[in-house]
Amino acid sequence: MEKKQNGCDCVSNSCCKVEAMVSVDERGQMVLPKELREKADIRPGDKLAVVSWERDGKVCCIALLKSEELVKMVKDVLGPLMKDVLS
Repeated sequence: MEKKQNGCDCVSNSCCKVEAMVSVDERGQMVLPKELREKADIRPGDKLAVVSWERDGKVCCIALLKSEELVKMVKDVLGPLMKDVLS
């Protein structure tokens, strides 16, 4: 599968990397570093979807997706299905 020109294609895992290490405070809050927020174009008020993966009944991975990207992914998957259903 080729890497998309204008989007992220992490299927091959070649684009995934550790961007930063963050700490969780006593209230459960974390701060995304400014450099990462700027690189990802995350602005105050943006919505992020939290996605988790489980292994052996425990969460092993957590990812953040910009909500508009999640919506695009869902439309890409469900759009063709809905066209078939409605035709």
